[in-house]
Amino acid sequence: MIDWKETWEWTAKLLLAASLGGAIGWERETHGQAAGLRTNVMVALGSCLLMMLSLHMEAMFRHMTMNSVLRVDPGRIASYAVAGMGFLGAGAIIKGKKTIGGLTTAAGLWLVTGIGLSVGAGYFIPSIVTTLIALLVLYCLRTAKIFLPHDVFSHLTITCRKTERPLSRIKEILLSQPHLEIRFVNYVNRLEDQTVTYRMRISCKSDLPWGEVVGRLMREIPGIVSISWEEGEIP
Repeated sequence: MIDWKETWEWTAKLLLAASLGGAIGWERETHGQAAGLRTNVMVALGSCLLMMLSLHMEAMFRHMTMNSVLRVDPGRIASYAVAGMGFLGAGAIIKGKKTIGGLTTAAGLWLVTGIGLSVGAGYFIPSIVTTLIALLVLYCLRTAKIFLPHDVFSHLTITCRKTERPLSRIKEILLSQPHLEIRFVNYVNRLEDQTVTYRMRISCKSDLPWGEVVGRLMREIPGIVSISWEEGEIP
């Protein structure tokens, strides 16, 4: 016979896990992440089911004595679920040419796994509180990062006419900015068009007024043909 009370309890756990995972997945979806709403719902739902299965297996063999051959650990399936999530999390991390993205999404999937396992174990209030804190972190700290200057690494490329050799003056203007360091300078002498190109690896704070720096370079250094600046590799 079907125990309807137990069935409704299982259903409520699965729905709660899916809802909490979906709340975090919605935030990821709205910011264009591949592991978004559906992925997080599936992870939370699956981990909740695995936790319920783990507890159910323990209850199934609870009648056996210490002399029985079978040993059941209710935490074993849960531990493998958390370990297995590492593969899905690794898939969410994308290493581009110069940056690594998806770390927050991977951490979110790991967290959603824990939420699903907790709901499956009947740990309802901590699961809900954890979800609320996670949403607060994801939404609020994203905005707060704008106001927290951090180190960035850039490549500045300046092409000048060969008759000019303004490297020392370029360094002087750049180093006048606080927290700016010139890590390395590459030099290219183009004979065909009589130009010299300096490519500099720079570290500075994210709030550096690049528009003012470029404007000052154009005003104070004669013979500049072009200036370009792009994101650099993190050393």
